[in-house]
Amino acid sequence: MPTIDVKDWNNKKVGSVELPDEIFAYPYKEHLVHEAVRNYLASLRQGTHKTKTRSEVSGSGKKPFRQKGTGRARQGGARPPIHRHGGTVFGPQPRDYSYKMNTKEKKAALKSALSQRVKEGHFVVISDMAVDEAKTKAFATRIAEIGVDGKALLVDSMENTNAVLASRNNPKLQFVDALHVNVYDVVNSRYIVLSQAALDRLTEALSNER
Repeated sequence: MPTIDVKDWNNKKVGSVELPDEIFAYPYKEHLVHEAVRNYLASLRQGTHKTKTRSEVSGSGKKPFRQKGTGRARQGGARPPIHRHGGTVFGPQPRDYSYKMNTKEKKAALKSALSQRVKEGHFVVISDMAVDEAKTKAFATRIAEIGVDGKALLVDSMENTNAVLASRNNPKLQFVDALHVNVYDVVNSRYIVLSQAALDRLTEALSNER
């Protein structure tokens, strides 16, 4: 089992924790990570784009002139697609872009992404993520002091209100609950910073076979 130091906000070692191999030493499976990211982004799409067909655009449906004898191309109304302001053919319609991905595949992809961060040395565990005040600048300074110098995914309970408020206005920080960590957030962040309690909850969730 890989062992990782547990730090406090002063970047001092206050303990260590063993990470289970089946979660944090999982082989990197790029195809699964790619598919999990695609699945997550597809679920975010609203799918509310809409174009009007010839039955929906405004305009008369009356035949503009008789079928034969005028020398002109036959016309059946003012709204066909070949006319200006006519309807759109095969345009986008409201739809759901999400698709199902096997739960075991999602877990395997998350284990793979997390293991990669551990392997890179960008997996940081602190004893307690609580802060005294919800100050964005002060919180960013604390994150920098524990050796995090890029985009970071902060994992703790959402009940840690001060940390949630202090991080939400910083584009380099994203705060999530331990049970809501997803592959996209892990891949999109250079560092993963977890409280010890959040690490225990995440490990328990990923250890569950269901």
